[in-house]
Amino acid sequence: MDKVRIIILAAGYGKRMQSELPKVLTPLHGKPLVSYVLESVKKSGIDNNPVVVVGQQRELVKETLGENCQYVIQEEQLGTGHAVSAVAAQLEGKCENLMVLYGDMPFVSPKTIRNIFDFHVSHHSNITMGTVILKDFGDWRKAFYSFGRIVRGEKGDLKKIIYGKNLTPAELEIREVDPSFFCFKAEWLWPRLKKLKNENSHKEYYLTDLVGFAVAEGTPPGTVEIPTKEALGANSKADLEILESLMLK
Repeated sequence: MDKVRIIILAAGYGKRMQSELPKVLTPLHGKPLVSYVLESVKKSGIDNNPVVVVGQQRELVKETLGENCQYVIQEEQLGTGHAVSAVAAQLEGKCENLMVLYGDMPFVSPKTIRNIFDFHVSHHSNITMGTVILKDFGDWRKAFYSFGRIVRGEKGDLKKIIYGKNLTPAELEIREVDPSFFCFKAEWLWPRLKKLKNENSHKEYYLTDLVGFAVAEGTPPGTVEIPTKEALGANSKADLEILESLMLK
């Protein structure tokens, strides 16, 4: 049984990128976004054959990335939880842990991937999350204003993640945010994926809802602080412009 397998979510559309390409194939300085993620995964040394979840224009994605990874098809794009569920037939019972990364977050580094995994294993966590602590929401960091906020208890343990319209003015000022980098203990993950519900405005199944399960069970997620820049993704042309500007720094 493998110690860990890495899943890269790469099935989504590129509608807000105003492009006909799948979002993960959007070029950044002449290279597809997802290629940067794959390079960091390989350099981390923890999974030499990551699983890429593909959907939209899957053949083009597979042709671009080649044979250095495995592919799983997500026929419908029904959220991050649904995407990881699509991998169950291939990985359930075959690995101890799973890490989930995103094909549109090109700055994630080998060191961060390794740090999350090492913390996860050493603390015997059911879930380990990467979180970002911002100095403020100014300049390019305004891209994080729409992220979920990490709410902690008096002892520093993670209590919940609050999103969007549910945020009060005080909660909007919380500077620890959730980029949704996860590592899971596989035997904990698989049965709980089946319990996810799509009771939200998008009717999608979200991995972040698993955090509530862990907290309710008395085993809140462990967290690893990651560099701010590494949590940036590309959901729009404006986001891509931020990524391009930071590539030059």
